[in-house]
Amino acid sequence: MNKLDKEFWNQRWRNGETGWDIGYASPAIVDYFDKIEDKEINILIPGCGNAYEAEALRERGFKNIRILDISDEAVARLKEKYKDRDEIEVIHQDFFDHQGLYDYIIEQTFFCALNPNLRQDHAEKMHELLRPKGVLVGLMFNKNFESDGPPFGGTKEEYQPIFEPYFNFIQFDKTDKSIPPRLGSEIFIELQKK
Repeated sequence: MNKLDKEFWNQRWRNGETGWDIGYASPAIVDYFDKIEDKEINILIPGCGNAYEAEALRERGFKNIRILDISDEAVARLKEKYKDRDEIEVIHQDFFDHQGLYDYIIEQTFFCALNPNLRQDHAEKMHELLRPKGVLVGLMFNKNFESDGPPFGGTKEEYQPIFEPYFNFIQFDKTDKSIPPRLGSEIFIELQKK
């Protein structure tokens, strides 16, 4: 898996193998965006799954939200779910082929879904997609998993050198706002484009 595998993710959706899905927007991410006053900012959520964060942001008045997924299955569901939501644009595309400029990109289970061989490419692409001073914000696992992924785990010490060339670290530490099953095993990131 040195690239994103559309058929792999389609199968996961078809078979209901969506263990990453918590059923609602991540409290840590919602809390972060509750403090942002500018509702016109451009936001991208790659590898968005059911994109609960998009709906939560729309409800808070954000107007420019793009959600992106490679899976045909996921995108078909999202297009139906958000068909009457002008603030949310659904994009069916490989993240690494996407073009655009964003003020914020939300990280929620996307990084851990990628093969670790793609992590350097992920950091570079995030940097490319952000406007000057743009921010990558969200949650990442701070633990290793016993089975082969996805999800793929890791530690903040492993992640730091991947992002350091491209970002200034505003927040990069454990959070107490994880959902209960993940408490103590996630870090909250707020990384600003250099």
